[in-house]
Amino acid sequence: MAGQDAEAHGLAAALAGRCRAEGLAGLLPTLLFFIAEAELFQGRHRDAAVSAAEGLAIARGGGQPLWVSQLSAVHATLAAIEGDEQACRAFAADALAAASPGARPAGHAWAQWALALLDLGLGRPESAVPRVLALQEQPHAHHVAAHRCIPDLVEAAVRAGSPGAATEAVGRLEAFADRTGQPWAQALVHRCRALLRGDEHEYRMSLKLPARPFEQARTELLYGEWLRRARRKADARPVLQRALEAFERLGARPWAARARAELEATGLPTAARAEPSAARLTPQELQIARLAAQGLSNKDIAAQLFLSPKTVAYHLYKAYPKLGVAARADLAALAL
Repeated sequence: MAGQDAEAHGLAAALAGRCRAEGLAGLLPTLLFFIAEAELFQGRHRDAAVSAAEGLAIARGGGQPLWVSQLSAVHATLAAIEGDEQACRAFAADALAAASPGARPAGHAWAQWALALLDLGLGRPESAVPRVLALQEQPHAHHVAAHRCIPDLVEAAVRAGSPGAATEAVGRLEAFADRTGQPWAQALVHRCRALLRGDEHEYRMSLKLPARPFEQARTELLYGEWLRRARRKADARPVLQRALEAFERLGARPWAARARAELEATGLPTAARAEPSAARLTPQELQIARLAAQGLSNKDIAAQLFLSPKTVAYHLYKAYPKLGVAARADLAALAL
């Protein structure tokens, strides 16, 4: 709640390690949600997918609807960033359906944010605005997602031609940034002001502060778009190039496509980046391959992940051809 994502990740990871050592599988979905949340905020999207997938499998198997909802919504957010509309809507539907009788789904705010982010990425800002605007009101206004989605609300509102819809929310983000003292939050405040005012100084102030990789790239994209519209193509190119490289690294396809189109509009041709082999793995295959690369046996991996050794062997069998390797010993040399 205080924006201390690295600290939250460290605490949750340490507690998850204790749970694995002591066989407390039922507590892992809670901790894996906070781990996935922090990894997402830090721009570690593949790590977040791995953590969320493990937590979701355990939550489903253990009949924990609260964490099925929360972790499904995290998956929906990751799918939205990737521009995978089918997966985003399916995970959001799961998040909204998983609730105890008479209770509001725990992942409601995250799911609405995910759907808004999907719309924004796919060029439908008018659909995004009401989703994130509703999160600024009770009973959602206290939620982590309600603060984190404000920059998306501002961008969607500006693109939809209704910037006034986001004015009050920007005040909430400013108060949050002042209260928490987090540089990344202040960087987002400057970006929101730049969008609302068309102020180059605010863009520059935003880019001077430490920011999360995805958000930094989005600020560079918006600034690059502003520079190109101002007919400053030479200034726009390096900014847009940095944004494109970051989006491709993060697998944020809709934003990468936007950055590529802007670069080409400046007269600089671009080529799509080859997808890394590890990106072809499912989250569970990636998790198991990483552990195998560290030298753990199938039995050790199975004990750590609460799986059978046979299941571990099956996932490694599926992972090898995707990675272009023939044996376990080859995994250590790969960037997983």
